[in-house]
Amino acid sequence: MAETKENKYAIHEAAREGRIQVVESLLSANPRLAALVDQDERLPIHWACAFNHLDIVKLLTSTRSFDPDAQDGSGWTPLAIAASLKDNSGEAIIELLLSKEADPKVPTNSGATALHFAVSKGNLEICKTLLKHGASARTKDKRGQLPLHRAAAAGSVPIVKLLLEHKSPINATDMDGMTALHHAISEGNGDVAIELLKAGAETDKKDSDGKLAIEYVPDTKVRSYILKAAEREGIELE
Repeated sequence: MAETKENKYAIHEAAREGRIQVVESLLSANPRLAALVDQDERLPIHWACAFNHLDIVKLLTSTRSFDPDAQDGSGWTPLAIAASLKDNSGEAIIELLLSKEADPKVPTNSGATALHFAVSKGNLEICKTLLKHGASARTKDKRGQLPLHRAAAAGSVPIVKLLLEHKSPINATDMDGMTALHHAISEGNGDVAIELLKAGAETDKKDSDGKLAIEYVPDTKVRSYILKAAEREGIELE
């Protein structure tokens, strides 16, 4: 009987749906299924991470073919996928993958690392774990963005502080010439903007359109908040 697409990728489906007994029996019949790539160019472990099935990830990391840095068609590693789960929920998977020597510095096709994704989702604890295991706060993606640019846009003061503690360049520009301060202000994140100013963000840097960060302020309320807080810190913005 010819193998259908459905049953050919049964292990991927079971990994997605959290059916560990199915994964176990399929691997027991054919251990090489752990290294089978599906139509999405993903291994079963990519799906297990994406749907946060720790027990299945444990099972797949113990197979002979396991590669902690295996990339899917977009260059995402299991670590990058787990780092991008909401509310730090991938933390246990992250710890497991790092214990298996996953490399947090491996970039996806867009140049982003696991740290970029953790920052974007506001996953402070995962950011701490990744940095402790060798992730760099100084890596830019293909848009020229550091994790700091993303933290500023997302509005997380604790993550901005953490990245600065780990030597993130504060005044680095992305491909649009925007600094973290530009991103913070354009998203209306006044608290982050003040944090960046206190840490030494340059107020006179212009982006590719010749605009200062303060010119991106979305409304008068945010503008007033930033200007007053800056004045209290002895920082001139205008």
